[in-house]
Amino acid sequence: MLKGCERAVRELGTKIVLTGSADKIRECAAAHKISLDGMEIEHTDDVFDIHDEPKEIIKSGKDSSMAVGLRLLAEGRGDAFVSAGSTGALVMGATFIVKRIKGIKRVAPAPMLPTNKGSFILLDAGANVECRPEMLLQFAVMGSAYMEKVVGVKSPTVGLLNVGAEDTKGRELEIEAYKMLKESGLNFYGNVEARDVPEGDCQVVVTDGFTGNIVLKLYEGVASLFGNKVKWLYSGAGKIGALFSLGKIKLFKKQMDYRETGGSVLLGVRKPVIKAHGSSDAYAFFNAIKQAQRCAEENITAAIAEYVGNMPSSDKEQDNV
Repeated sequence: MLKGCERAVRELGTKIVLTGSADKIRECAAAHKISLDGMEIEHTDDVFDIHDEPKEIIKSGKDSSMAVGLRLLAEGRGDAFVSAGSTGALVMGATFIVKRIKGIKRVAPAPMLPTNKGSFILLDAGANVECRPEMLLQFAVMGSAYMEKVVGVKSPTVGLLNVGAEDTKGRELEIEAYKMLKESGLNFYGNVEARDVPEGDCQVVVTDGFTGNIVLKLYEGVASLFGNKVKWLYSGAGKIGALFSLGKIKLFKKQMDYRETGGSVLLGVRKPVIKAHGSSDAYAFFNAIKQAQRCAEENITAAIAEYVGNMPSSDKEQDNV
């Protein structure tokens, strides 16, 4: 993590506030010859255990490094927050410490995933297991704002993940969400089946958190499988062929590597919060910081608020969590 922060300071000019044990951070930096120039340390000895209940982030874990960082963000001491800790705790903390954008019903983790034609953003990737149709509509609104303002995709296409392409397919959730999305004014593609998602016709894919998390984990598993199979195909006698295909192999590996994106943005929060992968190395964490900085510079929260403000008034009422 510290190496990624050092690179962000050096290459991006990022000013970083680290939260955690000051002594341990300095010891780690000294042991690995990492410069802490451009970094400030907000000391706390507490760490949120990944096995703890997420709600404890606002109770027994209120002095943990994650909670302190979110509190600094809420107080205006930072423009964005990056963490590789517990996803559940981060969503809970972002919701109750940083707070939601006015009108947003639920915060949604939204990872970027590769396709044959580029990439897409998946909402929800695991936070909201049970959803209502209007939540999926808001996921689509937030995903569209992110793709347009941060990624630079003009009028991104929105797909509703479903078990069939027909508008009568799916549960009541999907059937009602389909109607709302069709009338939303967004660039709605319609229903998209899981097997068609990797083709890339949709830059925003919306679903409930249960289904979305399965899609995310399957994507990660298949990417790992492909990586191992490519190594196997070009092992032994195939090494000669690999020399002629090395450029394409590297490009494919880069497209499937989660480290390239950095992390999943938590859409719906008043300030940018990025969930970095738990196994992030220095390169992945650097890209997570880069992603957070981009979100802050493009003021993605204001863009989402504007999009939500243009929705029908019946969809703006904020729920109590």
